[in-house]
Amino acid sequence: MNRPIRDLDVLISTMQPELHEGVYCFATVNAAAAAQLSAAEIVASIVEAEGLSVVVREETALKHGLSADFRAARITLTVHSDLAAVGLTAAFAAALGQAGISCNVVAGNCHDHIFVPYDTAEQAMGVLRALQQNAAKAV
Repeated sequence: MNRPIRDLDVLISTMQPELHEGVYCFATVNAAAAAQLSAAEIVASIVEAEGLSVVVREETALKHGLSADFRAARITLTVHSDLAAVGLTAAFAAALGQAGISCNVVAGNCHDHIFVPYDTAEQAMGVLRALQQNAAKAV
């Protein structure tokens, strides 16, 4: 595994966004519904006062009868970002925000995963690629 990158200019100029196929759904599930989901079916999760918030593929949501509160496209920044790096989330969130695209971010140990409204996926990829290209010119 590569060493995580902390330098913001390097992170942005090498972030390499990758769009995953399919639709991802955000849902809140109670303990009984959570017990029916396998770990392999959950893309991301966090415990909240209202229940377990999960991100699952749309097929999984349908299979388990989950109410999708948000249908999203998933974009992974393939650069190995350091969890202590400062400014990466702010940079891509600002760029997406200026384009009128909301984003929800899940940071894994190695990569950042951005969930945008499904119908804005291609536009979001264009914004992220432009951000990366502009940063690469400056480095």
